[in-house]
Amino acid sequence: MCLAVPGKIISIENEEEFARTGRVSFGGILKEVNLSLVPEAGIGNYVLVHAGFAINSIDEKEANQTFEYLRQIEQLGDSERDES
Repeated sequence: MCLAVPGKIISIENEEEFARTGRVSFGGILKEVNLSLVPEAGIGNYVLVHAGFAINSIDEKEANQTFEYLRQIEQLGDSERDES
């Protein structure tokens, strides 16, 4: 199963068409991400990232909903560990 995680573009480091990169924040953790597949994305936008590539732009509401789902999954895992 593949998972794409939302992140917020903090800066764009390289504007070359096929080497466009930027720093993306995942809950405060910054990673260098290839942005060449989302040329419309800019600083402050949210993107879905898989294997170091931003594969789609999303709006803030969708990003926040995904963050909430991930928090719920984490809580389920915590409660299962507490039961064992």
